Amino acid sequence: MWTASVLTLFPEMFPGPLGASLAGKALDAGLWSLDAVSIRDFATDKHRTVDDTPAGGGPGMVMRADVLAAAIDGTRTPGDDRPAYYLSPRGTPLTQSLARELAAGPGILLLCGRFEGIDERVIEGRNLQELSLGDFVLSGGEIAAMAVIDAAVRLLPGVMGAEASGAEESFEQGLLEYPHYTRPQEWEGHVIPEVLTSGNHAKIAAWRREQAERITRERRPDLSVKRNQTER
Repeated sequence: MWTASVLTLFPEMFPGPLGASLAGKALDAGLWSLDAVSIRDFATDKHRTVDDTPAGGGPGMVMRADVLAAAIDGTRTPGDDRPAYYLSPRGTPLTQSLARELAAGPGILLLCGRFEGIDERVIEGRNLQELSLGDFVLSGGEIAAMAVIDAAVRLLPGVMGAEASGAEESFEQGLLEYPHYTRPQEWEGHVIPEVLTSGNHAKIAAWRREQAERITRERRPDLSVKRNQTER
């Protein structure tokens, strides 16, 4: 079973949104499992301390390597080959291709930081990869962890109702998704493009492709450049 383990100071935040909709139904159906691990359970003093002042001075606090390593070691079982990630703004950006790669594996272990971050030595000592949602900063890694898990879980076999529903989504073919329409035929003076009601599936497919390429050029020229380079 695909298993996500989240190491966090706030295990009560989970499953949160992951307990609803597609991910929640799949969780209830046993298609994947979630383990929210409290990092404080691995502290060794009576105050359950997980952080300390930064070496060299500076504001804030830094999460301790010894406590985090104990949490990671206590969560991994023998033979656990799941990739382990630390959610960090300086990490590699999450992409749809990585989500597919994660969904094809045994699961994931995610470490959620807080305060000023975590001791660099635990990243090196436990071979953590760093993963980011984008060029912005959150209060902690929990929301980012939920996004990573959701991106992978929805791609697990049996989670989405129709396998084809994921094949034409944004990023799957290096393109942003084409526009969607449904009834009513006319709404506030706007009508559904005629080609979509023509019944000509070849023309519909061509129109959708053209729209996806246009939107990608206009909104994400970086994707267009990358796609053109790949096709050469």
